[in-house]
Amino acid sequence: MKNKINKTILVTGAAGFIGYHLCERLVKEGFIVLGLDNINDYYDVNLKYARLQNLGINREDIVYNTIITSTKYGNKLQFVKLNIEDRENLPELFKTHAIDIVCNLAAQAGVRYSLENPFAYIESNILGFLNILETCRNFNVNKLVYASSSSVYGLNERIPFSTEDKVDNPISIYAATKKGNELMAHTYSHLFNIETIGLRFFTVYGPWGRPDMAMFLFTDAILNGKPIKVFNEGNLSRDFTFIDDIIEGVYLTLTKPQLDDKKSALYNIGNGKPVELFEFIKQIEICTAKKAEKIMLPMQAGDVERTWADTSDLEIDYGYKPVTNINDGVNKFVKWYLKYYQRNNN
Repeated sequence: MKNKINKTILVTGAAGFIGYHLCERLVKEGFIVLGLDNINDYYDVNLKYARLQNLGINREDIVYNTIITSTKYGNKLQFVKLNIEDRENLPELFKTHAIDIVCNLAAQAGVRYSLENPFAYIESNILGFLNILETCRNFNVNKLVYASSSSVYGLNERIPFSTEDKVDNPISIYAATKKGNELMAHTYSHLFNIETIGLRFFTVYGPWGRPDMAMFLFTDAILNGKPIKVFNEGNLSRDFTFIDDIIEGVYLTLTKPQLDDKKSALYNIGNGKPVELFEFIKQIEICTAKKAEKIMLPMQAGDVERTWADTSDLEIDYGYKPVTNINDGVNKFVKWYLKYYQRNNN
């Protein structure tokens, strides 16, 4: 087996929140990283380009299906703008690069947007994921770690959420596509001997986070004196998980040798400690030194009242242990937000 210095890991969704942080971690650990992203406009592309800039990938150099070498990390990190559903150019990428492991984080994200544009989710999350599986199969990539989501639990009332629970009742197209990914991965593991590890992410937040997520939306509104929308009259709780803890968990699953009895596996990756929405808002108020103006609203379609991850399997199999509490995590995000937007508004 290659040592990590010579191992190449393809990270799809490299301009995204989790993908960006993962690329940085992998390069610093000595891996060769090939990042891929289509840089779609689901949210502010300037944030995506800023993440890439931090990786040494210059915006003006980015052309579709063209490999770019990082000015910061050299040949240890390269990037290509590409759709994962591109059935012509994705296989060519695998043909020209000796890829050892794939981490698929590329997907059309967002529960609410899936109500408006379901076709985008089928194209990226189903057809794109199938293309990833096929290229892994055809180019002898024997390990795939991929992003699933806590949304697959739907209206599950048993808490904490366990991977032993049935997840046959998704309440959004986004959740349905993630459940579909899990079934597809299991099939490819069974048929073609590919090790697949699905990670059900629980409400990830932190520096460089997505602008459509509560952490970002609330901080932005509070700092700019705008009201925040509080759904279900505030009777919500989320298993908020700080980005550093998520990256540690993904890194462990990517780099630890295959477990003898698990060719296809699913894990929850969260903090394991749900936080009430009002407590979350309170922490933002403390860190920003501003009071939130709240607009109380009913439950949104496709949303759930609470999420809570049972992460015991990930702890047992990979030694995963989240360490960041909500106070520290919110504080780190607010500091990043102030620095990023102060710099970009000057």
